[in-house]
Amino acid sequence: MLKQLPADQRPREKLLARGAAALADAELLALLLRTGTRGQGVLALADALLRQCRGFSGLLNAEPAQLAALEGVKGLGPAKRAELLAVMEMARRALAEGLREAPVFESPARVKDYLALQLGGLAQEVFAVLFLDAQHRLLALERMFQGTLAQTSVHPREVVRRALALNAGAVVLAHNHPSGLAEPSRADEYLTQTLESALALVDVRVLDHIVVGQGQVVSMAERGLV
Repeated sequence: MLKQLPADQRPREKLLARGAAALADAELLALLLRTGTRGQGVLALADALLRQCRGFSGLLNAEPAQLAALEGVKGLGPAKRAELLAVMEMARRALAEGLREAPVFESPARVKDYLALQLGGLAQEVFAVLFLDAQHRLLALERMFQGTLAQTSVHPREVVRRALALNAGAVVLAHNHPSGLAEPSRADEYLTQTLESALALVDVRVLDHIVVGQGQVVSMAERGLV
């Protein structure tokens, strides 16, 4: 029980005194959950939830049915699930707003954070594209393909078609590695080159290809691969 903790160790008091960064992951989540269950305090509930979801990235990408079906996590009723999903969506929208207001490469860390929220923790491999205007501001993020990514499963013509429909001037490619490792593969490099060539035909630049793993995000442009 939180009331049994010394006042300076309770999550709310610690946050107000020292800032949100001072809290552990389970403490942050406990503040949102507010209450535990009989025999399971709110900190234990928060810790169990994070373990089941493999951290915040998995939690941020969980669907309502996935949250409802978590094993060993009691007390996560409809109200708590709705609150979690609402907070997750607010975080995504807040980052998207910033990307729409300024060129994405004025804040590359924000681009990585945004894509980590969108793709981190997904059980399947997903290929997404950030479509940008001529000033490199965000027009849209679209998840275009999912499953095992290969040259045969990501169709350049579909990416080109959407770029033209949105009148995009540039794109940032992105996909996740459900295995957890964000290291780009040779297949990732070849796919990037193929899409660069296809999009160049309609004067759309590929600015980056970002790979999202578990707790790690790698920019291929920063590696000199774009």
